Amino acid sequence: MEEFARLQKTLEEYRNIAIIRPTEANVRRYMELESKVVGQASAFADMAKRVAWATPELDPTLQGRPVNAKALEVFDETQRAERSRAVAHLGKDHVLFFFYRSDCPYCHAFAPVLEAFQARHGIQVVAVSIDGGPMTGFPGARRDNGIANALQVAQVPAVFLAQPFSGQITPIGFGVLSESQLLERIAIVSSPEGKAMLPSATRQIALP
Repeated sequence: MEEFARLQKTLEEYRNIAIIRPTEANVRRYMELESKVVGQASAFADMAKRVAWATPELDPTLQGRPVNAKALEVFDETQRAERSRAVAHLGKDHVLFFFYRSDCPYCHAFAPVLEAFQARHGIQVVAVSIDGGPMTGFPGARRDNGIANALQVAQVPAVFLAQPFSGQITPIGFGVLSESQLLERIAIVSSPEGKAMLPSATRQIALP
């Protein structure tokens, strides 16, 4: 540690001298020492890779999201399947509220995504029309009874995860979302960690 501290101090001193008096000798001396430090760091990096390759629990490429393209495909598919099962389980006592306006083109673009999401992942989507107009794919859409105002829905489309028997409702997102985004967000906000992170976002109101 003393040797490392001396090296750092010497490198900084050489650098400062080269900046104040940038003669050829001063700059060369600093660059030569810097090159030595870079070489030592490179040797450390190579050894760290060898240790990681031989020790799976220390290999960062095996922790979390993979970096290899083929492994990434497997990871994404596995994660998608796990999240789909989690959403299906939630669907036993949760619904998704879909707030829209019939004159909103983004709402009409988003509706088929939600319709397919409902069929594929087993969670009911309850469409709520803010202006009372219809929405393709949701013939049983409900007319807003004031819940949009209670939730301060200022932008549509909007999606909320709700548990009708408890009245708990949590925002999932606004605007047009993809199926993968819906899966990810629902999985996160419904996890124990997600619930702990979103206490102010979760509401408890009387649901229709």
